[in-house]
Amino acid sequence: MRTLCTLILAAALGAASLQAEKKTIVPPEFAGATAPYSPGILADGTLYISGQIGQDLKTSQIPAEFEQEVKLCLDRVGLVLKAAGMTFNDVVSVQIYLTDMDLFARMNAVYTGVFKAPRPARTTVGVTKLAAPAAHIEITVTARK
Repeated sequence: MRTLCTLILAAALGAASLQAEKKTIVPPEFAGATAPYSPGILADGTLYISGQIGQDLKTSQIPAEFEQEVKLCLDRVGLVLKAAGMTFNDVVSVQIYLTDMDLFARMNAVYTGVFKAPRPARTTVGVTKLAAPAAHIEITVTARK
């Protein structure tokens, strides 16, 4: 019976330690944002970054020029990476959502300036719209040191 109690206690402590490994990542630049999600979650050494759009953090505006929108989107991803002590070199997977697949080449031109070889695994999909009506792109990443 003592062994069974020890196993139950060990399992409970193990579950508690798994929960303790989960940390919310909120860059200082995101302070004041009232979105109903965390910019990033660090769990067991893996960083999961919520979808970021190319919206200026100070003005909340999305630029008219698509390449600037992509750059702002990646800048926001970079802020979350930095807050977690990581860089773009730590990114292992990228998911990109475009409202117009005709923008793919223009997005890729900006993307390849940020992600150097060997680049992370990536999925790019076309969607009819994003949560922010003016947005043309949303990017989410997974990173690991």
